Amino acid sequence: MNTENLLDLTGKVAVVTGGGDGIGRECCMLLAAAGAKTVVSDLSPEKAAAVAESIRAAGGEASSTACNVLDEADLAALVDFAVSRYGTVNILVNNAGMGGGGRENPFKIDRKYVERIYAMNVFAPWSLCRLAAPKMAESGYGSIVNIVSMSSINNEANMAIYGSSKAALVHMSSNLAYDFGPMGIRVNCVGPGATRTHALESVLTPEMEARMLAHTPIKRLGEASDIARAVLFFAAPISGWVSGQTLMVNGGGVQTMD
Repeated sequence: MNTENLLDLTGKVAVVTGGGDGIGRECCMLLAAAGAKTVVSDLSPEKAAAVAESIRAAGGEASSTACNVLDEADLAALVDFAVSRYGTVNILVNNAGMGGGGRENPFKIDRKYVERIYAMNVFAPWSLCRLAAPKMAESGYGSIVNIVSMSSINNEANMAIYGSSKAALVHMSSNLAYDFGPMGIRVNCVGPGATRTHALESVLTPEMEARMLAHTPIKRLGEASDIARAVLFFAAPISGWVSGQTLMVNGGGVQTMD
């Protein structure tokens, strides 16, 4: 058996939301390195274009487009863009998200905040799944990877809305796996633990890191590349009989502050 084929995405088309930096950027770079024609989408067209240029500079194939995932028209336009450029969509990584960070004091947030978090973390991935699935079915290859969070299973103060939105995305994904399985489409989730992205680094202190690592058997925080490798596993043929699953990538522990 040629094991290289198990991770080969040559000829496949991947769409990544929130691909302009952090975990999204690493997913774009790795999927492209595996051979996928990659559509980098981001709220910032400049960030998306920079990632696509990095992929092309490394010998890969990529295009970029702006996408506000809170706008249904933008979501439809994203799928149309991928189809117009590359003919189909085979891989969808719903990475764009927001909320959390221990900032959700239930007495200081309102319903408008809750609705926005759910619109970003649940409704947008649901819409993109529905839009991309027919293209995947037509192409004969489909893998959807939804980026969730350890917060979907952790219990922490001031995280109720973000955590519950990610838990909803986990459960939605496992159910969509039943809906889409007969169409030849797999649906899985990757749940990052504490990962060194710009968002985390902006608030991380040595004391916070030490408290997180006290509950982490592999004594380091995650890197965006760690998450991207899990995404590649679900996107590639190596996981061809895996669907409806959530893989927590967390160093073997939980990076809570307790």
